[in-house]
Amino acid sequence: MKIGPDIARIGALIGDPARANILSALLSGKALTATELAAEAGITGQTASSHLKKMTEGGLLTQAKQGRHRYFTLAGPEVASVLEAVMGLAASKGHLRTRTGPKDPAMRAARVCYDHLAGDMAVRIFDSLQARDFLAVSSGKGGLDLSDAGGAFVQSLGIDLGQLRQNRRPLCRACLDWSERRNHLAGGLGAALLNRFQEQGWLRRETGSRVVHFSPKGQIELKALFPIASEL
Repeated sequence: MKIGPDIARIGALIGDPARANILSALLSGKALTATELAAEAGITGQTASSHLKKMTEGGLLTQAKQGRHRYFTLAGPEVASVLEAVMGLAASKGHLRTRTGPKDPAMRAARVCYDHLAGDMAVRIFDSLQARDFLAVSSGKGGLDLSDAGGAFVQSLGIDLGQLRQNRRPLCRACLDWSERRNHLAGGLGAALLNRFQEQGWLRRETGSRVVHFSPKGQIELKALFPIASEL
């Protein structure tokens, strides 16, 4: 018997089409009921309950009961990172589902990946932080940290870096963006940046979707704050 992590079990849980649709729906970061997830997957409630039980037991989902309903969420940001990476691999190998409407270009441009920003602007932010040496290699989990200059920059945005560092969650993680096929920023800082941009009114989330829309001012402010190498 081989020793080590059982990737086959995780692969089987993700690999079923209905379960893949359920997991994709939960990448919005929102808690959804079994009924809502059944509709997302195009399956019956009874079938959805069976899938949800398997994924909860497998550690991919967590659930909470409120009133008559049970709400399901991804078990954590590491699950979201794996799903985004698998989407990137599928896209790079040409395994694409038929595009169904105008939301698809918008999803590729900007979206929420669990609790942080993904898409074109998110990749620009990651590239900008790297180009200015604001990201440093770390020996800790995730492999990235902020340099001293990066820490000063983040605090200038009104983000409490000290509080973020107190969390168990890695501060900075590279998350492979499935549409851009390059990294965007995840971890505690990725989530804090998304929250800060929302507080500033620079973006808004589309109701019932992972799609994010930037205001004209938000586009200007973010491009000024996060110039890429060719603009420096």
